[in-house]
Order: sequence, then C-alpha cells, then structure tokens
Amino acid sequence: MPEQEKQAEQFLDLIRRSRRGKFKVYIGMSAGVGKTYRMLQEAKTLLRNGADVKIGYIETHNRKETHDLLEGLPVIPRRKCFYKGKELEELDLQAVLNLHPEIVIVDELAHTNIEGSQNEKRWQDVMAILDAGINVISAVNIQHIESLNEEVKSITGVDVTERVPDSVLQQADEVVNIDLTADELVARLKEGKIYTPDKVATALKNFFQSEKILQLRELALKEVASAVERKIEAELPRNVQLRAERFMACVSSNHETARMVIRKTARLASYYHSKWCALYVQTPKEDGDKIGLAAQRHLINNFKLATELGAEVVRIKHNNIAKGIIEKAEEMRITTVCIGKPHLNLLNVILSTAVFNQMLSKLSAADIDIVILS
Repeated sequence: MPEQEKQAEQFLDLIRRSRRGKFKVYIGMSAGVGKTYRMLQEAKTLLRNGADVKIGYIETHNRKETHDLLEGLPVIPRRKCFYKGKELEELDLQAVLNLHPEIVIVDELAHTNIEGSQNEKRWQDVMAILDAGINVISAVNIQHIESLNEEVKSITGVDVTERVPDSVLQQADEVVNIDLTADELVARLKEGKIYTPDKVATALKNFFQSEKILQLRELALKEVASAVERKIEAELPRNVQLRAERFMACVSSNHETARMVIRKTARLASYYHSKWCALYVQTPKEDGDKIGLAAQRHLINNFKLATELGAEVVRIKHNNIAKGIIEKAEEMRITTVCIGKPHLNLLNVILSTAVFNQMLSKLSAADIDIVILS
C-alpha cells in the first residue's frame, strides 16, 4: 500500500515539528465504515517506519479482521475499575502520560468515562495527552458532533447522548473521512462485519436504511471539507482580505428554539471559521422574579451550550427586543444575525410587523444579514 505508506510518513514528518502533540481524527458516517481498521493499519505503518506508537484504547467490537491487526502492536494495558458491581476497562490516562510514547491510538473519542475517572469524557483525556506533547490518532462518528445533534436526530430519530464539542474537531491537524457507499455499508452489515447476526435485521429496519446513510454521509463529507478549508486558510493565508464574518445567535427563554438557533449558528460560524456570540435580550417581562424557574433553567442550559460551542454569551436589558438586537449587533460589528422562526399567531404578526420591518431596514443599512432558522 504505497499511498498509505506515503500518508503515514507525511503525518510522521508533521508531528515532529511541534511541541504540543499533533491530532489526527478519522471520521465516519456510522459504525462499521472501517475507522478502527484504518487506525490500526496506520499504526502498523508508523511502527515499520520507526515511530514509537502504542495502542492506548481500541475497540474492535469482536470484528475478526480488525482484531487480527492488533497482533504485533504494543498495547498499553487498560485501567480496570468497578462500577455498579461490574469490572470495566477504561483508557489508562496516567499510564499513557508516564510512558509518553511518540504516538498513541485512542478510539471512540465521544465515549463517556466511568464515574470517578479523572475526566468525564474521553475527548478530555485526549486533550490532556496532546498537552503533554504526545501525538494522538482518534476516531469519531459524525452523529457525535455537538452542533449536528438536531440534524442527526431528524435523520435517524435517535437523540445521541454522547457528544463531542465542535472545538475538539477544530483542533485536529488532520481530519480524514472514511467513506463507503450506502450499498457497501449495508453489504458489510449483512456479511456480519459490523454487528452479530442477531442484530442485523433490526439494524436494517432502523439505522441502516439507504436514505439515512446518504444523509449522514453528506454531513460527514461537509465536516471534512470544512476541516480542509480551515487547514488551507491557516497554512496558506490569502492575499485578499475578506470581510470578517461575525455571527449573532438571538436566544430566548424558549428552550427548544434557542438550542436549535445556537447549534445552527455554531455550524455557520464553524463553516466560515469566524467568531460568534449568543445574545439574550431581557425585557421587563422577564426581569428578576417575573421569569419562571423553568425558563431560568432553560436559559442557563442554553448559555452553557453556547459557551461549549465557542460562543461569547451576551446578556442585555432592553424594553424592545428588536431594538436591543440592532444596537448590540452594530456595537459588536456583527455581520449576520440568526433568529428562530417566530411562532406567532396572526394578531401578533400584525402587531409586530412595524418593529420587524424596522429591524430589517436597520440591519440592511448597517450591512448586516439576517437569517431566519426554521
């Protein structure tokens, strides 16, 4: 495999140029596309090229062809721990840091660690390993990326609970898509290369349907394309100075709408590699003890989500939401304001038309785009 040899050597050259560890992520549209298999192949290639590479954590899911690749690779023993009366195994973060290999393979980036672990999430373990100057190769499925949660849920009907902040993927030096066609993936499933035979029929009826696979495949391709653009812009600065995009997500105490606006704005900001903020305009109706406890809790959770996705959270008081948005957008030099699709009855639409038109004309005059997210 000369091309894979060449790619592995290029990655080896790249990781030796910096003190902080280099980070390579294999991304796929679903389980079974071959991310773990490719990581192990690369580990063998790196080992042949004289690199000090070790397996920190790998999950073969008892797939024979994947498990066979482990032969000859140095494995760091997992940390054994007990949880609810069961002996379980986790990545031994301290052992990785103590051994300090040149490169470590850490599978399943979105994994939630067992209670009592040093970090809550495996991606946090990976950040600690990178900070120690150790290079990491990892893998994640597209459905585990935080800002894609709503889109994935609408495609699959599943609310994925184990998620990775977009900022983690944005720190990757290389993002590689492991791509298969829908037919190839379904064929692998039927051949027993993904799940055990007793689970195949259920998988075919649920997740492994062509239309769902195609949509997830598109998301994965877009994510990798975005990562490539970030790399190009970082390494090959353009001579022409473009308008610096800056997005504003307008959030309210409406929990679901606000979370959707936050996630979609985060995606836009990620695509344009730009800064963004989440703005909450507090009106007199929501002042102090006038706002319910549930609404307060939703606001706090939404602010936390926005912060995790890289936003600057801004809270202002104003008796008119539209005017508050306009004033803050101009002050912060926002280029695009993102709002949720209003759920108003006809009377409220009529009453709000003048203010909404005023907002449109003001933002337009200030060369600020407005996006209404459905």
